[in-house]
Amino acid sequence: MKHSVFISATLRGFTNRNSQVQLEGETIRDLLTNLKEEYPETGPALFEETGGLRPFVTLFRNQENVTAQAQWDAVLQEGDTLLLLPAIAGGAPTESVISDDRRKAVSLDDGEIDRYGKHLMLREIGVKGQKRIKAAKVVIIGAGALGSPVIQYLAAAGVGTIRVVDFDQVSLSNLQNQVIHRTRDVHRPKVASAKDTIKDINPKLQIETLNEKVEADNIEGIIRDFDVVVDCTDNYKARYLISDACVLLGKPLVFGAIYQYEGQVSVFDGVQGPCYRCLFPAPPPSGLVPTCAEGGAISPLPGIVGSIQANEVLKLLVGGGESLVGKLLFLDSWHLRSAILPVHKNAACPICGRTPSIFGVQDFDYEDFCGLKQEDSEIPVEGIGADDLAARIERGEPMTIVDVREPHERAIHRFPNALVIPIGQLARRQKELDPEVDTIFICKEGKRSILAINTLREAGYKGPMYNLKGGMDAVKDIIFSHEGAWL
Repeated sequence: MKHSVFISATLRGFTNRNSQVQLEGETIRDLLTNLKEEYPETGPALFEETGGLRPFVTLFRNQENVTAQAQWDAVLQEGDTLLLLPAIAGGAPTESVISDDRRKAVSLDDGEIDRYGKHLMLREIGVKGQKRIKAAKVVIIGAGALGSPVIQYLAAAGVGTIRVVDFDQVSLSNLQNQVIHRTRDVHRPKVASAKDTIKDINPKLQIETLNEKVEADNIEGIIRDFDVVVDCTDNYKARYLISDACVLLGKPLVFGAIYQYEGQVSVFDGVQGPCYRCLFPAPPPSGLVPTCAEGGAISPLPGIVGSIQANEVLKLLVGGGESLVGKLLFLDSWHLRSAILPVHKNAACPICGRTPSIFGVQDFDYEDFCGLKQEDSEIPVEGIGADDLAARIERGEPMTIVDVREPHERAIHRFPNALVIPIGQLARRQKELDPEVDTIFICKEGKRSILAINTLREAGYKGPMYNLKGGMDAVKDIIFSHEGAWL
């Protein structure tokens, strides 16, 4: 019997870009075995040596989490589907996170009654709910693509105190989907730009901005005095730091993530769980799964996902409604698919499980956390700068340049005369490389190329290999005179 296996966008590089494959099998194990046979690159990328899935991948049968191998021998029924969902990241609370005392301590003036009239007409919100919103303090970490709609909708809704945290500056490339910023804001701190926009939307709010990076030593101070935390970041280290701090301080966390056309939204209960680690015990190795910055995202997607995050925040503040606590909303905007998937508390979770081993927010090296940290005994990955590479090409020095980027990335900036080999194919295609000359690996930011070099070393390749430091981002303004090509 054939069954559909849906492949999340971040994993499609291992399935020839297919978003859905039809596979024969009577059990889940049969389908996964046939998946590895038909698409060999999925084997080392998604599965442990023990045969189980790697910790950053969750498997769903219809809407049931079947990641554990013990469930893989269940007989499939006609119409059953599987979804491979990587980290990119139910219940119905009856009480607001804002106490009655805090609600009663605020009032609405005539201007606010007029401004929030559409809320006041809603039975579920009304005057009491709007006063809870006004009394609330919400911290939004990330003022980029997801933060843009979250910040603006919560400001428009009347959240009394909003703290915006971001360490980056606005760039021209941000304006395609970070709609809180304008062309005039390029090179300004994102928090400053966001503050100006909030003031234009709702000048009576209390706005706090922190132009700093989330770290282990500051995250608890950033969120401690706030009622709800909203994760609008775009990197795995920040996600785990934020989630851990929320569990330790008992704060509800509204999580969102985007990649290309796909989005994820959930609410993690800092007191009862589950938490982000329950869903994804560990992130993918650095470079294996492209980030949103590397893979891009269609313009409306952060608006969709961020709006849902803002909606979840308001439900927590007002009370009532069906929350995404214990659930994950997965949506594919390109294929118009969505599903609400269960997220169960993991008894073995190191921070919210039965026997926790994490009792404080711990700093960690991302590559070490992913098992990619180079030990002293390992050969370090050597890098080459953009200027040095350009000079070597101008001199006509013999070398092989290997481009490990995705097809859509190469369509934007082509590297002349590069050999295109996806990371998953490197081991079996290593004979295409000349071990007598230098091989230089390129990706967008210089991270996946390091993974490529380590992959080939593991496969036994002995030739000299170099990583282009900074990737294509470091050389995109260089034009080689002999090629006349935009890089």
